[in-house]
Amino acid sequence: MVERNSDIARYQADYLFVDIARRKERLLQEQPDAKLISLGIGDTTEPIPDMIIHSFVEQAKQLGTTKGYRGYGAALGDPSLRKKIANILYQDRISSDDIFISDGSKCDLGRLQFLFGSHSSLAIQDPSYPAYVAASVMSGKTGAYNTDNGQYRNITYLPCRPENAFFPDLEILPETDLIYICSPNNPTGTVLTHAQLQKLVKMARERGAFIIFDSAYAGFIRDSSLPKSIYEIEGAQDVAIELGSFSKTAGFTGVRLGWTVIPKQLCFDDGTPVQNDWSKIVSTFFNGASNIAQAGGLAILSDEGITASQSLCDLYLENANILREAIESKNYTCFGGENAPYLWVDIKGEPSWKLFDKLLKKGHLVTTPGAGFGPAGEGFLRLSAFGRRVNIIEAAQRLKEIL
Repeated sequence: MVERNSDIARYQADYLFVDIARRKERLLQEQPDAKLISLGIGDTTEPIPDMIIHSFVEQAKQLGTTKGYRGYGAALGDPSLRKKIANILYQDRISSDDIFISDGSKCDLGRLQFLFGSHSSLAIQDPSYPAYVAASVMSGKTGAYNTDNGQYRNITYLPCRPENAFFPDLEILPETDLIYICSPNNPTGTVLTHAQLQKLVKMARERGAFIIFDSAYAGFIRDSSLPKSIYEIEGAQDVAIELGSFSKTAGFTGVRLGWTVIPKQLCFDDGTPVQNDWSKIVSTFFNGASNIAQAGGLAILSDEGITASQSLCDLYLENANILREAIESKNYTCFGGENAPYLWVDIKGEPSWKLFDKLLKKGHLVTTPGAGFGPAGEGFLRLSAFGRRVNIIEAAQRLKEIL
């Protein structure tokens, strides 16, 4: 008999959204006529703009011709798309050669586990996107799970709460190799400032640590004083890897297109450029993003595509404002929603799964309990602003009636 992978077995919890789906299906079995509205999973709902769809169609048509057909593309990504991302999204702070196109940032989160050995120590924002912990556990980077505090032994959890402006206390952070940071943050919807990121980069440079910076929601930032990339911080290219994605800003959750930035000067302690090893991993485990998806990426970065994508983000941010007004009318405190499509609701000490079940059963609303994002998430509820406007308005009314 084949022995089970003990690292996968070590991951104690079901993936958060699998558990939510299970509870939702149970309710539908009990109340088959329930009209559920999802404020839970962060999946986009608005159609992809026409001009981007047109780029898909034209690329697909070319694949149906002898002259236009292409098989395998460049494993590291279409050079034109890499140049566009470097120029438009990073204002040429980084080179196009530092950008590696992928099928989404979540997929790259998994591939990054091969880049760093199982001996690597890590620190993770708490609360944070569950995939950071899950991928680390299943790749053998963590020790046993502590049921008393909901933490894995070899992970340093960095509490990010209102009282510390959602930025961890770096003074008490032990020596660590990798630091996972997400801004705009999922789930809190908050954005780190230049000053906060400067402190983080300074610490990483002094300690020789790497920052894994998830900027998947950067397209939602409307406050021009806030950084959209860690590479806006001087010295970040020496210590940071950045993940980006078109999933939420352009409705590509099903299309799958993202990128990872690894600057040339980022090196391991023996002087080896990290890029060298990442290229090996990408070439071994990945055959390159779909050429149809990459054609869509080029369309997104055209003048018309940028305007259309910003309009999509604005719509979701308007949804967030509708939900915020409903929540605050019931005297709850909300964070986020202004530069990110999530609201982080302080539920006044009530257990988050308890309120989740209450809203599901009484209001037929699917939300996300804060406890699912880490120990520091308990006592909060995440609401997603991804939804059709008519459903968001109805959800806001239900929230007012139940809370």
